[in-house]
Amino acid sequence: MTDIKTLYPDRYYAAYDLSATQPTPVTGWYDTWGMSSVATVPPASNLLPVSAEDWSDTTSFHLPTGRGVLAGKVIDYTAPIPPVPLATQARNALVTGRQTVWEEYGALNDPTPQVWVDYLKALRAIAQGQETTRTTLPEPPA
Repeated sequence: MTDIKTLYPDRYYAAYDLSATQPTPVTGWYDTWGMSSVATVPPASNLLPVSAEDWSDTTSFHLPTGRGVLAGKVIDYTAPIPPVPLATQARNALVTGRQTVWEEYGALNDPTPQVWVDYLKALRAIAQGQETTRTTLPEPPA
C-alpha cells in the first residue's frame, strides 16, 4: 500500500476544475494526511497545495464559498451571473406592460393607444420565440 504522504506530499489542498477558464471556483478542500482513505481525492497533480497557515485561516482564506483559483493562487471569487435570455426579459416586460395598460386604459374602459398595442405585441413575439433577430427589447412607450 502506498503511503498517503507519498501520494500527497503537501497535507492541504484546494480542488478546482483544471479544464475551466480561470478564474474558476474552488470545488473542494482536502486535508489528505487526516483522511483514512484518499480513494475519492483527485491526484495531487490536479490539486493546488495550500499552506498550513492558509488552511487554518477559516475567516478569510479556507472558506466554503467565495474562493477561486487564478494562475496557481487561491483568490476571492464571485461566480459571474449569466445574462438573462432576451425571451425571459421579454416575458417579464410583458407582465409589466400588460399591467400598465390595464391600469392606465383597460380599467377605465379607455381605448389602448396603438403604440402600446405594438409594444406588447413585439414583446409577445420575442417571448414566444417568433422574433429572433432582436438583441434588445423595444423601448416602452412614454
